[in-house]
Amino acid sequence: MRTLELLAPAKNLECGIAAIDHGADAVYIGAPRFGARAAAGNSIEDIKQLCDYAHQFGAKVHVTVNTIIYDSELEDTLKMISQLDEIGVDALLLQDMGLLWEVRAKGLWKRELHSSTQCDTRTPEKALWLTQIGFKRVVLARELSLDEIKAIHNAIPDREIEVFVHGALCVSYSGVCYASEKCFSRSANRGECAQFCRMKFDLVDADNQMIEHQRYLLSLKDLCQLDYLKDLADAGASSFKIEGRLKDITYVKNVVAAYNKKLDEIVAKYPREYRRASRGHVEYNFVPNLKKTFNRGFTNYFLHGRQPDISSFDTPKAIGEYVGKVKEIRGNVSFNVATVASFANGDGLCFINDERELEGFRVNKVEGNRLFPFRMPENLRPGMALYRNNDQAFEQILARKTAERRIPLFIELQPVLEKDEDNDEVVDGFLATANIFKSVEQGLYYKAAEVFTPMQLQCAKRSQHDNMIAQMSKFGESKYECKHVVLKNDIDAAFIPNSVLSNVRRELIQKLDQRITDELNRSLISGMDRNFFANPYRLDHPGEREAKSQKELTWQPEYEKWRYTYNIANDAAVDFYKKHGLENIQPAFELGANKRKDESLIMQCRHCIRYSLGYCVKRGGKKPTWKEPLSLVLGDGRRFRLEFVCKECQMNVYAESN
Repeated sequence: MRTLELLAPAKNLECGIAAIDHGADAVYIGAPRFGARAAAGNSIEDIKQLCDYAHQFGAKVHVTVNTIIYDSELEDTLKMISQLDEIGVDALLLQDMGLLWEVRAKGLWKRELHSSTQCDTRTPEKALWLTQIGFKRVVLARELSLDEIKAIHNAIPDREIEVFVHGALCVSYSGVCYASEKCFSRSANRGECAQFCRMKFDLVDADNQMIEHQRYLLSLKDLCQLDYLKDLADAGASSFKIEGRLKDITYVKNVVAAYNKKLDEIVAKYPREYRRASRGHVEYNFVPNLKKTFNRGFTNYFLHGRQPDISSFDTPKAIGEYVGKVKEIRGNVSFNVATVASFANGDGLCFINDERELEGFRVNKVEGNRLFPFRMPENLRPGMALYRNNDQAFEQILARKTAERRIPLFIELQPVLEKDEDNDEVVDGFLATANIFKSVEQGLYYKAAEVFTPMQLQCAKRSQHDNMIAQMSKFGESKYECKHVVLKNDIDAAFIPNSVLSNVRRELIQKLDQRITDELNRSLISGMDRNFFANPYRLDHPGEREAKSQKELTWQPEYEKWRYTYNIANDAAVDFYKKHGLENIQPAFELGANKRKDESLIMQCRHCIRYSLGYCVKRGGKKPTWKEPLSLVLGDGRRFRLEFVCKECQMNVYAESN
């Protein structure tokens, strides 16, 4: 049986708690420093509080330290990691191999290590190598197909695979994007991405002929794999990751709820194949709707191979849900919409104008399908498609308490006769058993706690059936919820004071808490591999060995020519790669030398502009009339050459020297 984990983003403590409440099995949150979102750091105290909250449900907290680290920062980073270990963080996400080397050498981490998506894992060979150097879980590149994920799972069947299922897409493979550093001295590998891919470009050919003018040619739609979770699970994925560590709490609530419900459906339908990674059933006070949360339009990206409609050339901003077409405009005051949607004062609407630009406006007043904007948009025309990117009614619902997560129980009471261990006398009493439901719908459960109460049972004057059920169902504000009480062997004919039943209930709660804690600790221990920490200079883990040749570390052709793609930013990383056989070591792009070259590779993309425009002859497109190479040109005149590497089905982006 495979365990499935819904992994949610936590911008802060509040978002992390909301994610757990709405069904996440785990959350990932930025460390105080050196997470891949520099603006999303969190204090040690907040992370500890989140761990304590999550662990009540057997849920986990992953902390991201997934940037490259400079030598001057390494000591402080290691101290921080030691603190994270002490407060009970369940997993650490790393990109920097020097940091991995030092963590192992000093034995600073006792739990799971996960390779971040910034490790650029696209192949079975890279995934296998990462597991051999100490990672229990590999976070894959977003660009992979189901077949590619299956191949990686087959290469590392005893290790966990994490895949992104929802949210914003980077156009370059993560970890090998240097555009922000090149153009704005803001490194994506240091958590400071400047969103180069969301900018406007001209597309020109070798003769400077204009092909596309001022379009968002590197901007992609958002990922949505809600309908393909079972396919991903069957392919070998065990953790389903929602992107969004800069997103607000309403995004977290809505998206986590939608994916939690879908995973629950899968587990309920295939109980012998899959189970959830944490405990608890969620009751929602709203109906999740992904279209009503920030999105640029949705794509399943390359899950089923290359698709034509993955980009968002007209705008990098949120479009939202389609709500109808403009029917008739009345002066400069109002217009009506051909739609079945309902609107509210304050709704945010938008449309793509004749210049292919996104325009947005607020609704001031609603009269049925007639809308009165605060200010009538000048470029709105009859027949235009209208989208809602801010739904006031939905936002107001999400601003309230929207979910309650409880662990469902099945309680049994029965009279028993037990031998006293001290004097072998028979002791009269009753036994209370708390069973945790694995599936309420299918009636699947397991015994989790027992409390035996020695007492001489007296016959009651009347049946205690209703009272016993009522008393044993009162779990109040605890995280438990009694779904069912069964009274066995005429226990309801006995009189048991309510005070005794209350004490039993409290003792059951204590034992249930301990059971969940023990289960979590066992899963953490099983995820540890102490050989990894025995001596990092002896590669003695089964299957782990030094690379025999440079070729084994050249996972992509670009790694051979552009050595900064290994992201070596500190002396420990130099030592690590030397030990593993890397030759001709060069420093990370961010350290400066490569930025001064005549031309440098700044992006590797599976997204292909030539294909998106319909000019990929290999895939049935039109034959281009332009002269290559093509270039992207920013508004300030900076040019970026495009290389279409058809044998890799990849587009590389190059920048000239500054």
